[in-house]
Amino acid sequence: MLRPVTATVLYEAAAGVATLTLNRPERLNAIVPELIDELDAAVTRANADETVRAIRLRGAGRAFCAGYDIAWGAAAMLGEEAGEPWDPIADYRAMSRYVGSYMGLWRSPKPVLAQIHGFCVGGGSDLALCCDLIVCAEDCRIGYPPARVWGSPTTAMWIYRLGLERCKRLLLTGDALDGTRAAAWGLASEAVPAAQLDDAALRLARRVAQLPANQLQMMKLLVNQAYEQMGLGVTQLVGTLLDGAARHTPEGVAFSRAASADVRAAVAARDAPFGDYGQERR
Repeated sequence: MLRPVTATVLYEAAAGVATLTLNRPERLNAIVPELIDELDAAVTRANADETVRAIRLRGAGRAFCAGYDIAWGAAAMLGEEAGEPWDPIADYRAMSRYVGSYMGLWRSPKPVLAQIHGFCVGGGSDLALCCDLIVCAEDCRIGYPPARVWGSPTTAMWIYRLGLERCKRLLLTGDALDGTRAAAWGLASEAVPAAQLDDAALRLARRVAQLPANQLQMMKLLVNQAYEQMGLGVTQLVGTLLDGAARHTPEGVAFSRAASADVRAAVAARDAPFGDYGQERR
């Protein structure tokens, strides 16, 4: 049975696999500080459990993770307007806390598999792309809509997982991949019908968990070090600084004000011209 680590993360361990479930389904598992704190605790718990050799990360309800909770973020920015001028380094320190948690999945000694369904967007894509493996539903949507206004991918993992042409194709439009294309482009290990996703992801996690823990850590270190030597840390520093700048451009501030009044309307104004991220149904 799934047991709460705290209110926003559920934890289960069986047959060598710890399953962590983001548990804000009423908000499509959108990111707030509490969720990140509790995810850190769950990852720490899994790594401390000697019976666990692999970790599976998934979302409850209709989505994996819809990114940062826009209402929370917009309210924070309105608070800035009423107080001191924006401090880009204070912003960098605050956002680095989230990047550190995403990279906690990357640096976890035990491999982490992301199981993606529904939307995996914005900060949710940072969570997924910092995992070691991805298994997704064919009809999921993985993208970074804040590339259109209000954000920059802080972990920059799109670059390292997709390469120049495909990364620019997504970040210069904010477009999303469905699961089938994500697998075809090498972003995911496999894409399966949504009804088969839980079984497929758990099957792969259990296959990984058959290896000795020391072998798993060595293989993960080998691959990760190759990417870190490409300058991953410096790229993430730039991405995190640009994220703060993007939220404080004239367009970013206007988006924050609109979202504070009506999140749905602000998102619709951003995405309706592109006809995606749910706006195609309107």
